[in-house]
Amino acid sequence: MSESLDLLIVGAGFSGLGMAIRADRAGFGRFLILEKAADVGGTWQANTYPGAASDIPSHLYSLSFAPKADWSRLFPRQPEIEAYLRGLVDGHGLRGRLRLKTLAHTATWDEAAGLWRVETDRGVHTARVLVSAIGALHHPSIPKLPGLEGFAGPAFHSSRWDHACDLRGRRVGVVGTGASAIQFVPEIVGEVAHLTLFQRSAPWVLPRGDRPVAERDKARYARLPLTRWLLRQRLFWQREMVAFAGFTRVSKLTETGEKVGRHHLRKAVKDKALREALTPRYRLGCKRVLLSDDYYPALARPNVSVVTDGIERVLPHGIRTADGIEHALDAIVFGTGFDVAGSFERITVTGRDGASLKEAWRDGMDAFQGLAVHGFPNLFLLLGPNTGLGHNSVVAMIETQVTHVLGALRHLRRHPGRALDVTREAQGRFRAEVDRRMQGSIWTSGGCGSWYLDGEGRNRTLWPASVTAYWRGARRMRRKDYEQVSQNRTGSSAKVGGSPSNHSP
Repeated sequence: MSESLDLLIVGAGFSGLGMAIRADRAGFGRFLILEKAADVGGTWQANTYPGAASDIPSHLYSLSFAPKADWSRLFPRQPEIEAYLRGLVDGHGLRGRLRLKTLAHTATWDEAAGLWRVETDRGVHTARVLVSAIGALHHPSIPKLPGLEGFAGPAFHSSRWDHACDLRGRRVGVVGTGASAIQFVPEIVGEVAHLTLFQRSAPWVLPRGDRPVAERDKARYARLPLTRWLLRQRLFWQREMVAFAGFTRVSKLTETGEKVGRHHLRKAVKDKALREALTPRYRLGCKRVLLSDDYYPALARPNVSVVTDGIERVLPHGIRTADGIEHALDAIVFGTGFDVAGSFERITVTGRDGASLKEAWRDGMDAFQGLAVHGFPNLFLLLGPNTGLGHNSVVAMIETQVTHVLGALRHLRRHPGRALDVTREAQGRFRAEVDRRMQGSIWTSGGCGSWYLDGEGRNRTLWPASVTAYWRGARRMRRKDYEQVSQNRTGSSAKVGGSPSNHSP
């Protein structure tokens, strides 16, 4: 076991690398980053399917303290995002503190030592502060379809794209119509003999408007950093105004967006029956709003069929739907999204008095500011519960959370031998605020079910307000929201100062 660290970061995507860069700049140099994959990038290292790209503009989908002047397109594509993240490692001297191909199995709070003990497949690490930057979009969700194991051809999820599988001239079935499917379908439709899209519900698709960035603009952004900063501000506030206009509710904004979406569909799809099948049956915003200029034209091609009947069974050479029709297939690709809770379920996290995170979340994922969970001192979750976004760049949420964690690190540096545990009251207040904002929201009353909701129908994924509102509440680590604990002679945690603890013995 190596010497104890000030900080241990699990995950090397946007969150983990952003945390590492800011911590290093603030003088907290004794840290390591653990990454289970062979390279950094997180979501953008795992998802390499054809057409993979961000739906947030390049200059906004990057760290404000590590800008890039020469993005090639308005909306960045996967290879360029992954290259940007790799560049952060070398450009900020992180290579020596990165441990790749290292999978964390357990994280246990050592109450006697006031340290987190993290066991991995390559040894044990201890650290005063543990930051989870494991993300949510890398454990594929594949439906349990009867007969799937007996399918004779290749079958894979978009996030595990089989690049050795040649789809040219083959009959391909695509299950799912989410954010990945609308990107890879246009990329493969011109190569396959026939594409059958199995659609459970039609998504709202709005124009994307992607385009290359002119060389003169790249040069200007490099020569005049202020112009790049102003562009980022404009992009940010354009999206924030969507929040201020009431995107969480059925509103005039909803109606306007739906008109744009229907016009976008009519313009690309002339066949009335197909257009009817592709018309959403719920309000815009209830599920993730998708951006594409080539998805509808791809589905209008003569070698494409859109099937809306439910899948009854997978056969050795196709799929049978509920109407009894058998659709002959040579390969199946799942564009069915991710298990957003799966990341935390794959690491056993144990806090004070032997309490597990799984038990703490038995009624659903919950964390103060999406960052801290009562009973788990010095543990911080980047992009934890209720910090996802439906209207703006999640990188802005990450940066707010990193600033909060830095505040905690500074406090702990001033108080050696102590630990910070968010109070039950603070966590409860945040939960009440989120639930209040969620009442009557588009996600619960928009006429759809989505991966945003848990089994009880509560939205534990998205932040139901503006980034600005989150920034105001979360950027500062306020001492009143945390109880300070230290170790007594018996090795159990004892409270020091602050409000009375509600932690059960």
